[in-house]
Amino acid sequence: MSTLLLTPLFASGALQFAFEKATLEGKITIGTLVVVSLFSWTVMISKTRQIWIARRAAKKFFASFRESRDPLELFRKGQEFDGAPAFEVFYAGAQELEYQLKHNPVEFNGKKHISSTSFESVRVALERTVGSEALALEKGMIVLSTAVAGGPFIGLLGTVWGVMETFSGIAKANSASLTAMAPGVAGALIATVIGLLVAIPAMFAYNFMVTTIRAITQDLDLFVSEYATLIEHAYVDKRSLSEEMIDALRGRGPVALPAVCSPAPKPEAVVTKLAAVAAN
Repeated sequence: MSTLLLTPLFASGALQFAFEKATLEGKITIGTLVVVSLFSWTVMISKTRQIWIARRAAKKFFASFRESRDPLELFRKGQEFDGAPAFEVFYAGAQELEYQLKHNPVEFNGKKHISSTSFESVRVALERTVGSEALALEKGMIVLSTAVAGGPFIGLLGTVWGVMETFSGIAKANSASLTAMAPGVAGALIATVIGLLVAIPAMFAYNFMVTTIRAITQDLDLFVSEYATLIEHAYVDKRSLSEEMIDALRGRGPVALPAVCSPAPKPEAVVTKLAAVAAN
């Protein structure tokens, strides 16, 4: 890809002349920059495709998810939205919720619920998957940042090296004419040009992708809060201790009174004690 982009530039004549006059060190530097450009363009193409699929699939997933009333409806129907990070978060949370409902259920009004402790396990599964999806989206971005930061410096190294070789040759030949200097300087400057050609596309792509990935990650965080709230309302048993005691008194189940509870003192005992205090 990088070679195809550079071919029209060499066809102009100036770059072709400069490349021909470049020293061996300059050509090695240019070769290194071409390799870096190949890696950066590979990442740009793959990440652009990944982000495009993720945004399109996420749009479909959110539309289907918000049409459902049960947090487990899409999971139990077996619907899939490949490429959507939010769906992966949803699937991990639904899978953990289904496990807790199966192995640690709390029966209430003929429906299975989960305890607050089990709900924390679901939250951990959601947050863990958000982290994994964020890392997957950011994978490869180090190549672009390296191309942006390192491309111009690698090119500058080749230029400085080429200029040094040019001046060294002029000094040895005792000839300081412009005709003797121009080819060497032109051959040295091409390394910086190639370095900028590598860095500029990577810079624009990096800024665009970082902003897009940040937006997707923020959507994941908001979705986790939304999904956790729906699960809490639909499946978490929120009955307090007093409600459990009332249910037990109504015959719905046993209840253990706290050990600190003791029967209230009789009124006669209270009056006797007050009289003793007054007499003293």
